[in-house]
Amino acid sequence: MFEFENPPAFFLLLLIPVLYILRYIKIFSRLSLPLNLSDWNGSNFKWKGNARKFLSVFGRVVCVLFYICLVFAYADPVFHLQQKVYSSKGASIVFVLDVSPSMAAKDIGSQSRLEAAKNSIVSMAEMNSGSELGLVVMAENAAVLVSPTMDRKFFLNRLKTVSVGELGDGTAIGTGLSSAIYHLEKSKSPKKSIVLITDGENNSGAVHPHTAARLAVNKDISLYILGVGTRGVVPIDYVDPKSNKIYSGYLESKFDTSSIARIASEGNGKFFEIESISALSQAISSISKSENIAQSYYIKNQDIFYYRYFLIAAVVFACIAWIVRRFLLQETL
Repeated sequence: MFEFENPPAFFLLLLIPVLYILRYIKIFSRLSLPLNLSDWNGSNFKWKGNARKFLSVFGRVVCVLFYICLVFAYADPVFHLQQKVYSSKGASIVFVLDVSPSMAAKDIGSQSRLEAAKNSIVSMAEMNSGSELGLVVMAENAAVLVSPTMDRKFFLNRLKTVSVGELGDGTAIGTGLSSAIYHLEKSKSPKKSIVLITDGENNSGAVHPHTAARLAVNKDISLYILGVGTRGVVPIDYVDPKSNKIYSGYLESKFDTSSIARIASEGNGKFFEIESISALSQAISSISKSENIAQSYYIKNQDIFYYRYFLIAAVVFACIAWIVRRFLLQETL
């Protein structure tokens, strides 16, 4: 929450209009020493060009901004931040995300399969704020991008960088699952789970997905599989990250969910067939509730003060006003 610790300081801003009113009615004006020349028949002083007029007005505006920044600094702006700090462990969840080129197909609402998957992961990260999150991406191979961590900022920033085609063409489901299991088996979390999001059958990798699914059962790791995609002709559009070649056209989607449904069954897990945004939201909500753990926590209060930034701005405006009036307008201050 943002607020000012000393709000009465803003009454000082009333001095600005008061000053200009007093000067306008000639009660308060600059000290000047008139010099009268009896034989002077020339014209009165006039600004030479629009540039000097502009600089004069600009200088006054900057002076006003200088004063306003001082008032804001005196008002002591502060941002009160409340952070929930967990004192007990929550669930440990590793997402295994398919990044094969077919995930660029746009058939989940107006989004591509990968965009919808990434948005669903963000939603689940918000729902399970006390859980450790990890990320594995897979295609022809699999790679661990984020080991299970409580650092939401790091996790979400890494998730944003994920794009289709970065691990080639293919779907190494078994390798992706085994990579996730490796990083979960030593976790001390009371609940451990894998959320696999894919649109294809296993056709790559050295580990059979059924072997990985049975291993998850042995390690007491829950398995959730989201089969994302529709059947038929769907538009596809993406840029290959390795060659920078643009692929745009249509994909003949023959998405068969039976094989990945069997993987979920082999791992005593749950399978969700995702053909729409609503189905995806319902699946994520269901998984989130299943993996939610009651945790003890305390609220950590932190105050961030901003007065120094207004003081710095005031100094900058003061320097600008001095330069404009002393060197450009050649006024004596």
